[in-house]
Amino acid sequence: MFKKPVEAKLSQCLSGADKKKLRRTLKDRFPLASDANIDEILPPKAEITVAKYSNKVHVYVIEGGLPMLFDNDGRSTEIYPTVYALWKVPELLPSFLLKGGEVSRYVIGGADLMFPGISIPPEGLLSFLAGQPWAVKVPGNPAPIAVGATTMSSSEAQKAGLRGKALRITHYYRDFLWQSAEGHYVPNAGFLEDVVMEDPNLLLISQPSDVHSDASNDEDDINVVESGPIATNIQGSTYVDASKNLDAGAQTHEEMTADISGLKFSDNVTAEVQSDEKEQQTFSGEEIDALLDKCLLQALHTTVKDKDLPMPGSTLWSNHILPCRPAGITLDIKKSSYKKLSKWLQSKSSAGLMSTKEDRYKKEVMLLGVNRGHSDYMSFKPEKRAQESAEQRHDNSVGEGSQMKLQLQVVEVYKPSTHVNSIFTTLGADTGSFYSASDASDIVFRYVEKENLVNPTDKAVVVLDVTLCDALYKGSVKKGSAYPTEIHKKDLGSTFLSRMQVHHRVSKGNEVAVRKGAARPIQIMTERRQGNKKVTRVSGLETFLLDADSLAMELQKKFACSTSVAELPGKKGQHEVLVQGGVIDDLAKHLVDHYGVPKRCIEVLDKTKK
Repeated sequence: MFKKPVEAKLSQCLSGADKKKLRRTLKDRFPLASDANIDEILPPKAEITVAKYSNKVHVYVIEGGLPMLFDNDGRSTEIYPTVYALWKVPELLPSFLLKGGEVSRYVIGGADLMFPGISIPPEGLLSFLAGQPWAVKVPGNPAPIAVGATTMSSSEAQKAGLRGKALRITHYYRDFLWQSAEGHYVPNAGFLEDVVMEDPNLLLISQPSDVHSDASNDEDDINVVESGPIATNIQGSTYVDASKNLDAGAQTHEEMTADISGLKFSDNVTAEVQSDEKEQQTFSGEEIDALLDKCLLQALHTTVKDKDLPMPGSTLWSNHILPCRPAGITLDIKKSSYKKLSKWLQSKSSAGLMSTKEDRYKKEVMLLGVNRGHSDYMSFKPEKRAQESAEQRHDNSVGEGSQMKLQLQVVEVYKPSTHVNSIFTTLGADTGSFYSASDASDIVFRYVEKENLVNPTDKAVVVLDVTLCDALYKGSVKKGSAYPTEIHKKDLGSTFLSRMQVHHRVSKGNEVAVRKGAARPIQIMTERRQGNKKVTRVSGLETFLLDADSLAMELQKKFACSTSVAELPGKKGQHEVLVQGGVIDDLAKHLVDHYGVPKRCIEVLDKTKK
């Protein structure tokens, strides 16, 4: 993107309204960023200039000539932070960690990042989608050296065997965008800049005297630096051993965790509501962060089950995390360093403890899975505490000032079919019951263990006996083709589930319904009718235990408009609500807030927009 110099054809200052719009765009583009992070990149009172280039790229520059953002297409759809912005806020983007300094030479030379050059953590890569902005870091250095867009999703990468291109680099350290600021380091940032030498632990700390240094001089100085734990007197800069800084940071975190570890989990959590606020302890932001982590781990060990996933973040907070807080302690996410529940959960996802996904419609974070092999999870010892009733948890949430609406739970369940009945019968499991995905997978792995079907030379491979082979492949193999004799463990669970009958269970309070097939979402569509009038149509309500007539009467009062109910043609028992006017967004929000319909179960389509 910036390998060659490009001159700006127009430069103009942003108005107050444009600044606010840009900040909103950044919050949508970078979900990990807090308001404080945005303020670091775009100071509220600073003058912001946008430079428009002939290649349609827009670069946003703050006072002092420091580029902080660039927009690839000039339409605010592909905004990326510069390395200067990432030095100010390294946690702004998730990042890939390189294997060493040799790989970084290619990255800062403008080459795209390949999967073989990435250091894969023991718990595996974080989940990501194609086209997401990611940064690039080197070992022992918190300061990213490049930024780009992912070329494929994490699932596609796993299928490709972690081969091929991982990141399409759009901007990197020492390219022409970086040089447009004359190689200035971030003033008084205190972050580390990689000098890209063979020793990745040799780092440069920027001092204020570097702010006005020339880029060409920097390069000459860096080339003559000798490796070692400490080398000084290079234009006011100091080279240090990064491992010492990392050890100091780890020690501080351990001391903070030790202070919080003395807090005990109470059997009677409602004591907090009854206690006097003056007697409650006050904690610093770091101590609250540690307490949050401890309550989360306690909840993951005791109350959060895999069969209950996916789970909305709000449900995780009110029904699982809050009941795990110590007696007499008020747990307020706003007093932590994260400020928001979504930011905290996403940070745990980045650390590999759990997998999350942000709902694209209402931006609520969903908990998809828990990495129970993570080091934090394995090392944590949960406190023994009495089981809390649903009424107590409800009272506690009221005491926190965060009473939640009754949430609809939509879970995909599986029923044994004739193909797999023999596996269930062998283990004495009920063939007429419904099973979650994890429970059903556990059945087949229990069978493998019972019959000792693991390949003795390769523990990751399962040898198929006649019963298991028929359960997995009978009727699906083409005539004349040979049946498989082995299957990899990673494919066993999904293959077994594909041979079962898919159902979905919808529950709300004591009302439960189980129906065949996957759950179809509620469809909300706005279209134009005769006379250029808008009408909003809602269908699929019966799946989520909603009565069309009652909803129509309620919407008539809420939106002060006429409504009607009609039976869908050819679909007996299924109705559609028609609402006069284009209320697609407000209607979807009403279903989420008032009825607790999960946001992922709502599809919207506005046919009035061109």
